[in-house]
Parts: sequence; C-alpha cells; structure tokens
Amino acid sequence: MNKINVIAILIFFLLTGFSTKNYGQESPKKSKLGFDVGADIMSRYVWRGTQFGGSSPSIQPFTSLSIGNLEIGAWGAYSTGGINPYQEFDFYATYNFADEMFSVTITDYFFPDDTSDYKYFKYGKDNTGHIFEGTISFNGTEKIPVSLLIATNFYGCDAKKINDDVNSSDFNEEDGIQYSTYFELGYSTSIREVDFDAFLGFTPNSPKKADVASGYIGENGFYGNNSGIVNLGFTVAKEIKITNEYSLPVSASVITNPQAEKIYFVFGISL
Repeated sequence: MNKINVIAILIFFLLTGFSTKNYGQESPKKSKLGFDVGADIMSRYVWRGTQFGGSSPSIQPFTSLSIGNLEIGAWGAYSTGGINPYQEFDFYATYNFADEMFSVTITDYFFPDDTSDYKYFKYGKDNTGHIFEGTISFNGTEKIPVSLLIATNFYGCDAKKINDDVNSSDFNEEDGIQYSTYFELGYSTSIREVDFDAFLGFTPNSPKKADVASGYIGENGFYGNNSGIVNLGFTVAKEIKITNEYSLPVSASVITNPQAEKIYFVFGISL
C-alpha cells in the first residue's frame, strides 16, 4: 500500500476516536430520505487551486439522493465558452457518521473532452478517462470550526509513474499511478448572517521535472510538478432576500495557487 494511503488511514482512525456525544446533541436528527437538485452558475471554474474550462462562466448542475447517512449524487461543470477539453461529469457516494462530523466519499471523475476519444464506459486502467478518488474528512463542529480533508486518487487516469532511469532511451510509463494526494485544512465562521470559509490546500506529491537537455520527459503531476501549497484563499457567502419566501444564495472567492503563482476571483449564484 502506498505510504500516503497508510498515513491517511491512521489519521482517519485517530479522528474517529474523538468523543462525539456533545456534538450529537447539537445537531437535529437527519431525515431518512431526501432529494436535492439545483445548479450553481460560476464566473469561472476553479477547483483546488486549478482553473478548468478556461475563463468562461461555468454552469454546474447537481442532484443527490440521501438515505439516512448515505448520499449518492451527480455533479457536473460545463463551460459556456464552446469547445473545451475540461468539461466534467462526476458520480459520488458519501457516507456520513457521528451526525455528519465525519465523512467518507468515493468519487468517479470524468472529463468529457471534446477533442479526445475517451469513451465513458471504458474502465481499463490503461485506456480509461475516469479518475477514482477516495476521501476522508473531519467536517468540524460548532465548537471546533476547523475541517480537515484528505483525498487520494487510487485508480484510473491519474498522473502516471515514469521510468526513473534518466539515461535510458526507454521512457515508457511504469505500471501504476502516482496516487496523487491532496490535503485541505479549513476554517469556518459566520458574522452577521455572512458565512466566511478560509482554506489551505497542500499536495505532498513531487513528480520529477522534465529535463530537455537529457531528453527526460518527466512526470506531469495531477496537482502540479512539485509538492507544496496549491490552494489558498477564502470564500464569503450570503443570501440576498428576493421575496418573503425566497432568498438567492451568492458567493465570492479569492483563490490563489502559490505553487503555480496564480490568483483568481470567482463569483457565483446558486439556484
């Protein structure tokens, strides 16, 4: 098993050892069956510090079905800028426990590339366009407004490992993937009916850089070409009252990627 996966599992069991009695008394009992559908309209699509879909606005529909602590859903992101290789369609399954203080999620990411020949129903490790990710998260409480997320790609079209021999003329990919991993620490609070969420995202993966002089093609990391902070910023959200019965949720985010030296300002509304 990959070292990062072992660390993630250990952290998971440490977190689940915390007492949850007080938190359970603070949350209302969750209904057994629920259904949700809607869409977010974002000025651009930025995920974990990386921009997808160019600089065009992004329409992001979603739907979910919850049965007790289990939630199954679909989510998409579609650029309004025409032909684009970074459209997205995902399926996910999340299990919440300890009154949603902890979550375990499996996500199937798929990018319907207008310019590629990936077929949706191909799941072979060498020809699939899917990326499967496992996530564990501590979602915080009212008394502890801090969250921690650990996500690892475990199958599919993750960044591939490449032969380590720089002097070799054989640059074939090795069997296996990099198990690209992402950690995110968050802090949430609310001031005068305005929600504030700060986040810091880090990747420990450090793929080897390409060396043009030697002919070594290097590895393209899923979150970048070095370990480090890739997602740093904050989101401010509130609801704007439209009528006595309806309020429009809006948000604005300042997102930086220190590793890539990028910064984004994203505005969105939820329907």
